Amino acid sequence: MSDITTIGKKNPNLPFHPAVRAGDFIFVSGQVAKDANGNMCHGNIEEETRWTIESIRRILAEDGADLSDVVKVTVYLEDARNFGRYNRVFAEYFPEGRVSRTTVEARAVIECKIEMDAVAYKPKR
Repeated sequence: MSDITTIGKKNPNLPFHPAVRAGDFIFVSGQVAKDANGNMCHGNIEEETRWTIESIRRILAEDGADLSDVVKVTVYLEDARNFGRYNRVFAEYFPEGRVSRTTVEARAVIECKIEMDAVAYKPKR
């Protein structure tokens, strides 16, 4: 498994990394609405969706990837009634619709309106 590397600063209190590269794939762990310093941000569903996607963007950038490299996203919404509002923001970041996505209603372990994980494909150079 020498082809597996970790990405991002690991929280010493948690048993996982923000992301892991396995070959040409980058697996981003579940992200919630946080600012660039890692502080939780609470707002409406549109704001939390933006902060969450920006967290994913920052993690991918650490390994030279960006949102255009994302091939799969799983989204956990606290309230399915927010689907349309979150979906409009999601479309701003993924306008081509070239990403596979699953969206479910689920409550995260921490208080937030949305959590996302992502898989990106970015060949090593």
